[in-house]
Amino acid sequence: MGDSALNRMTALVRQDIRLLLRDPAPLLIRTVMPLVIMGFMQPLFRAALQAGGAGTDVNGAEQGVPGMAVMFLFFMMNVVGFAMFREHGWNTWDRLRAGTARPVELLAARLVVLLAAAVLQLTVIFVAGGVLFGLRVSGSWLALVVVALPLALSVVMLGMALVVLCRTISQLSVVANILALVFAGLGGALTPQSAMPDWAVPFAPFAPSHWAMRGFNEAILHGGGVPDVLLPAGVLCLFAAGLAAVTLVFFRAEDRKLSWS
Repeated sequence: MGDSALNRMTALVRQDIRLLLRDPAPLLIRTVMPLVIMGFMQPLFRAALQAGGAGTDVNGAEQGVPGMAVMFLFFMMNVVGFAMFREHGWNTWDRLRAGTARPVELLAARLVVLLAAAVLQLTVIFVAGGVLFGLRVSGSWLALVVVALPLALSVVMLGMALVVLCRTISQLSVVANILALVFAGLGGALTPQSAMPDWAVPFAPFAPSHWAMRGFNEAILHGGGVPDVLLPAGVLCLFAAGLAAVTLVFFRAEDRKLSWS
């Protein structure tokens, strides 16, 4: 990538950072609400883990913290959509297209800030989960990072794929909210994976949340290290790559989004 391309992307990233800092409420809400829900549901999660054979020394945070972190991260698809659709709503997309930045650069610049926000959200929730709810990681914290990074990328790329497939922000919002809830259920974010209903088990591997929770559980409950989470992390990378391919195939810079209808 040449210096001019890097400079163009840097300018776009700075603009997105300014917009994020101007209205940080969505990021704050998605970070605080999982912790609030954890405060109410920790006893339920503790009972579910103990019933599933996790032992009597678990306190519920082992399920609740990663579960709520994964669930609320998928709601970030709405933020990804808004970051793209707002350019059409503000009538600035044509100006961006008329500039020197290529369409791929426009997408890549958006990814930088959104991915950083996703990683920050996960980091704060896990750290706060340890401080507030006594989350104990029996394995490697580095293993959590190995899973969290491709998970964040998968969520952002899923949001990008919805942007190119949906015509309006209303369509994207409905689809994103439904997917977030379905993935929370199939992934084992709402209940331990061992307690999932039989009918849901065959569908679970098709949800990226399933692999995220599998990796987090390996590190938190089973004492796993980095080698033990490479499979879940690798599958999440495949999800991200497939969604990136969908985005590139269907993205049209000249597409006129019906942004706010």
